[in-house]
Order: sequence, then structure tokens, then C-alpha cells
Amino acid sequence: MSPEQPILPKDAAAAEGKVNVQINGTWYRFPKGTRIADACNSVGVHVPCFCYHTKLSVAGSCRMCLVEQGMPPRLAPGAIPTYNEDGYQTIQWMPRAVVACANTVAENMGIRTNGTVCTQARRAVLEFLLTNHPLDCPICDQAGECKLQEYTADYGSPTHRFTEAKIKKGKHIEIGPRVNLDQERCVLCRRCVRFMKEVVGEEVLGVVGRGGHNAIACYPGKTLDSNYSMNVVDICPVGAMTSRDFRFRMRVWFLKSTPTIDVNCGTGTNIYVWSREQQVYRITPRQNDDVNSCWMPDSHRLNYRYINSESRLLTPLMKTDAQAPQRAAAWEPVVKAVAEQLRLCSPEQTAFIVSARLTNEELFLAGNLAQLLGVEALDIVPRRGEGDGMLISSDHNPNSMGAQIVLHKDGSTLDDIRRGIKLGKIRNLVVLGEDVTAEAAIPSEHLVKLDYLLVMDHTESATTRAADVVLPGVTFAERYGTMVNVAGRIQRLNRAIDPLGGAKADWEILAALLRECCGDLPGAAAHATSAQEVLNVMAAQIEELGGVSWASIGNQGQQIIDTGVSIPLIDREKANK
Repeated sequence: MSPEQPILPKDAAAAEGKVNVQINGTWYRFPKGTRIADACNSVGVHVPCFCYHTKLSVAGSCRMCLVEQGMPPRLAPGAIPTYNEDGYQTIQWMPRAVVACANTVAENMGIRTNGTVCTQARRAVLEFLLTNHPLDCPICDQAGECKLQEYTADYGSPTHRFTEAKIKKGKHIEIGPRVNLDQERCVLCRRCVRFMKEVVGEEVLGVVGRGGHNAIACYPGKTLDSNYSMNVVDICPVGAMTSRDFRFRMRVWFLKSTPTIDVNCGTGTNIYVWSREQQVYRITPRQNDDVNSCWMPDSHRLNYRYINSESRLLTPLMKTDAQAPQRAAAWEPVVKAVAEQLRLCSPEQTAFIVSARLTNEELFLAGNLAQLLGVEALDIVPRRGEGDGMLISSDHNPNSMGAQIVLHKDGSTLDDIRRGIKLGKIRNLVVLGEDVTAEAAIPSEHLVKLDYLLVMDHTESATTRAADVVLPGVTFAERYGTMVNVAGRIQRLNRAIDPLGGAKADWEILAALLRECCGDLPGAAAHATSAQEVLNVMAAQIEELGGVSWASIGNQGQQIIDTGVSIPLIDREKANK
């Protein structure tokens, strides 16, 4: 019996729905339809691009991604293809370079990114782009993040031949309330044009002029005032589009970027927090194709100034008696005094109002504290509003789903607590992370009539000013923990800066109160030395968190429940694939 015919690489790849592609001499397999640029980048072979963006349509206009391509020679009629000992056909290389972003891989294709043809082509593209580009890198906000800088160093010529006068274009043009345009720096990649048209659905930007006088501009009568306008700054490969908020504030190479999540609504947009020396300077989106793709709304991006505001609470405050003003105090005596007072409070006359802006770990510890004190009146403050049909959720709390999983609370009993305070049935109130006068419609005059008001928050408010004791917590940029977004995905918060002043992480405060109030009763969570350890305790006790760990969540999150809620922008992106 003759031996079975060996399976050729093309047949093995076809069975997987893939094709074999040789990149710089090494064979790989990619799904059919993969763009050459994506295939190369996925295996660590960098293909430079200005105009190409994986979330936008292909323009193929910059020509920076030129590569050399080869295919098996065309067979004569009736001829049978021949294969080498590895099972591949001979590659016949084309005499000209091809655009890697606009072409897709095919079986037995060869790609060279370092050949003479594409190397010379890239050098020519860069020389052409630099003919009219201003040499203002030292004062450009994009310095350190500029693709033109990087590519010129990596692929450009060490000399230049252009001696004519450069064409002058517009500079520092305010095309919107949050974005400035420098037309001289633009390489006409048109990413901004395509983003506004394809993602936002607003045709605001276009190209005007002819030849060397081409320039990006707003259409007549329009401005770049969308709540997603600052995304054009993120995707601009050069310094043409700049953020008016970040402009000239800090060089990017001095900044530390921390991957974390946005806490302005229930979507949980993935972000980077850029900080230096306990100061947050900007927030930018982080790619997560299951949550926010590559984008984020301007309103969420710019909501960070309160982190370093003068209204931050930086030390514990305590009244010596009901009529005395609040005075600064040390942590240890404050915690002891709070614990003593909470033990004296009647459970039936005590209520907890906790924030769905707290992490799961903090909610868990708050629930344990209320339970061990015998307090049953506990709920969150719901925040419902209008969604924008893109990334802003109608749930304006970042962790409502976490509160439902951990505390089984959704704000439905808040009216009872509010009514109990008004009627004097609730005499003691613990407020964690909320300004209940502004967010829960509890007037200050009702708060001052309480026998005892304990507040934990990070910023001064009408509620903190009425409190008997104020415990200074932290903002999202100063804490570790987890939250569950509206789609049921648990995600990690990472600390970007240390707690300011004498403030402490909220979970640390709650754990200390548990230990002091309840002695040996609180359990393992109260003795945890990190938020990650609290999560481990929760994972052992809460069904929905079974098997969840800090590592398993990672920087992309982990789906734990199906809420039936989806994110509109992600739905549209998946439908358009």
C-alpha cells in the first residue's frame, strides 16, 4: 500500500480558514481577509502608517505603509503547481511596492518590509511630507508622540534636498471649543475626517484647497463641537490637532500612564491616566473592543480637575460636641471615637447611604459593617439620565451592577431612608462617598437635626460640612479596586497617584472601622492588606464572583454576568465588521 499523501501547508491552513504568508522570510498563518499591515504588526514586524487606523475605513493616501509583495508565478494552461520540500510554492516578487493597509493576505503570499524597493519608497514619502512641514518640534505639543518624528528617525534620509521656501498655512486655529488645528503640521492623513463621519456621524471636517495648498478645515457654518471631538487629537499622528486642555501643560515623556477605567457612567470606558508628581494632567482612551473600542466622550475625559482641587479633604475632621466647629484630628483617635459612637447607635435608628461610585471591595466592607452593627436600612443613590447612543450610559453610576451583586441594592429603598430622616425615625446616618444634599435630596436642615452624622468622602460638600465626623477618602485615580459595568463586565481600577495629604483609600478606612467596631467578628476582609485580598474574600463568598481574581480580570476585564444591556457604539462597530 502506498503511503498517504502528506498534507500541504495550504490545505492545513484552509481547514482553519487561514492562509500561509511569508513575512521577511518566516511563514505565518492569518485569517482570510486580514490586511497586510495588520498581519505584519500582529507578529511584531512593524509597518509604519499615517492614514491607516484599524477602526476607520481605508484611505491608502499616505503611502507610508508600502511593502514588497510576491506571489507564486502564474501557471501556463494545463501546468501543475510545484512545491518545495516545505510544501510551499516559489514566490515571484513584484517589481513595485504595494500599499499594506489596502491589500489583504493571500495563500503563499510573500511580504518584505525591509527590501530596497519599499525602503526607498518610504524615504521618498517622508522627504515629500517634510518639504512643507515646519521644523517646530521643540514647541510642538505632539513631540514625544509624533509619528512623523519617529518615522523620520527610523526610515527617513539623514540629509534633505529641499531648498525652496515652504508653503505657509494656518496656525493655532480654534476649530472647536476643545481642539486647535495647525494646518502646517498636517500630513493630510484624513483620520479626523473619517472619524467624525464614520464614528460620530457628523460631517464636520474636510479638505479644502488644491495641490500643495490642501488643508483640513471645518465646513462652512460648522465647528468641531461634538462631545467626541477630542478623539481626533488622539488619532492625529502628528501635531496638527491638539487639545486646548492639555496644550503646553507638560511634555509627555515626563508623564506616567496608568491603565484604569472611567467612573463617570456605567460604561466603564477604559482609559489611561497621565500623571506626574501627584498631579493628573490628562486622560486618554485605552483600547478595549468589548467596552469602548478606541474612543471616549470629551465630558468624561475632562472630568479630572477635582482630583487636585482646593476642595479636597486631606485630613479627618471631627466635632467635639454638636455645636462645635469641625477640627482636624489624627486618624487613630478618630477611628476609635467613630467605632465607639457606632456601637452606641440604635440599629433601628441608623441608616447607611453608600455610593455606587465605590468599588466592589468598598461596597462589600460597607455591607459587612452595617450587618455586624445590625443595621438593615442601607441603600445606594441611583443616578439615571440620558444616554447618548454611543458610550455614555443612561446609568450615571459606574458601579450600579456591582452594588446589585455585592449588596443586592439598587436604590429602591432610598425613599424610605429619606422619609425616616425627615420624620425623625432615623437619628444616625452613615454616608459613604455621596453628597446626599445634592444627590439624594436630603436637605441640610434635616442633616443637622440628626444625633450623629458620619461622612466618608474625598471632596468638601454640604454633607461633609454638616457632619459630626468626616473621614477623607480618595478619588478614582488614587485607588485600587474593581467595578462591574452595565454590560456585566468586571474591570480593574488602578492607582495612578498616591492618596493626597492625609487621605486614605476608602477600603482601608472601612476595614479599620470594621476591626475597631466589631472586634473578632469582621472576618478575613477586614484584615486584608490590599484591595486584591478583599476581592479574593469576595470571590469565595459571592456566586457571581466565583473564580474571579485580580489576575484573571487583567487590564481588559472579565465578563461575569449577562445583564442584557449592550453598549451602542460597540454594537454598531461589530455590525459593520
